[in-house]
Amino acid sequence: MLNRRLIRIKVFKVLYSVVTSGSDSLIEAEKTLGYSCEKTLHLYYFILNAAVALKNAAQAKIDTGLRKFNPTPEERNPNRKFALNRVSATIEGDPRFIKFCEDHGLVWTEELASFIKKTLAQLSERDYFKEYMASETSSLEEDCDLFIKIFSDLELFEDNEDLASTLEDISLFWTDDLGFVLNVIVRSLETLRAHGTLPVPGVFLKDDDKEFAYGLLRAALTGYGKYMDIVVANTSNWDPDRVVTTDLVLIVQGIAEAVRFPNIPLKVTINEYVEISKFYSTGNSKVFVNGLLDRILRKMVDTEEIVKTGRGLIES
Repeated sequence: MLNRRLIRIKVFKVLYSVVTSGSDSLIEAEKTLGYSCEKTLHLYYFILNAAVALKNAAQAKIDTGLRKFNPTPEERNPNRKFALNRVSATIEGDPRFIKFCEDHGLVWTEELASFIKKTLAQLSERDYFKEYMASETSSLEEDCDLFIKIFSDLELFEDNEDLASTLEDISLFWTDDLGFVLNVIVRSLETLRAHGTLPVPGVFLKDDDKEFAYGLLRAALTGYGKYMDIVVANTSNWDPDRVVTTDLVLIVQGIAEAVRFPNIPLKVTINEYVEISKFYSTGNSKVFVNGLLDRILRKMVDTEEIVKTGRGLIES
């Protein structure tokens, strides 16, 4: 599930926490990294389970209307299309999904009902939802297309401040992961639409991604002092108080990655940490990280402290 960019970010957060707290326990750092990676998978299940919560809220609204003493014509003959959608039914009908959610408390409880009701109300005003409800056809493909639009709707999910606050209250490890998880959910729904089955992702896409995560953390943490000395030696007019700590951690981690993983091109490593600096440091950090990391890595290649073999591994 996790891609390399997100793995680097998670390692960076753990490394930054270790550096700023003064802790040097590799075991505790690895436990934190593992927990952080697992929580992203939990967020996937929790957000996807919102499809069931929205369906249940729609059905509850229908039931309330039918119980009225004097229901409106619309309440007397409700449109049940969304309440009977196949995406929610597929999720509810998958015992693996349900067990995972129940075991880890990834359900939309009554305490979160207000968010679901508000989201359903907003959804009912969307043109794409009105078109879906007005359509006389019914298929798994149509239901998947609807939920792809729902989970891609920035106002409803990714840019929703209420949801961000809710997720932060549940787990601090979910901070910054929502956009990535929504993209994975969309790809899962595309698979469901095409093949009729909903993927069950693991924490990592491949075994070597897990090895990359833990190997990167170990290399950066155990070599932090050595690599920091290299950073100091390559910085003109060195003044620690004037350099942002996040920049230093990113550069050290970039050095560790270049040394530890000879099959990753230098250009990829440099670009990755420059991109991360745009979101986790200052406005000028990308220039500082790019320039210093590039200079250090190329010197280390010249001195054979970094060995890259293969086409495209060193070239700009």
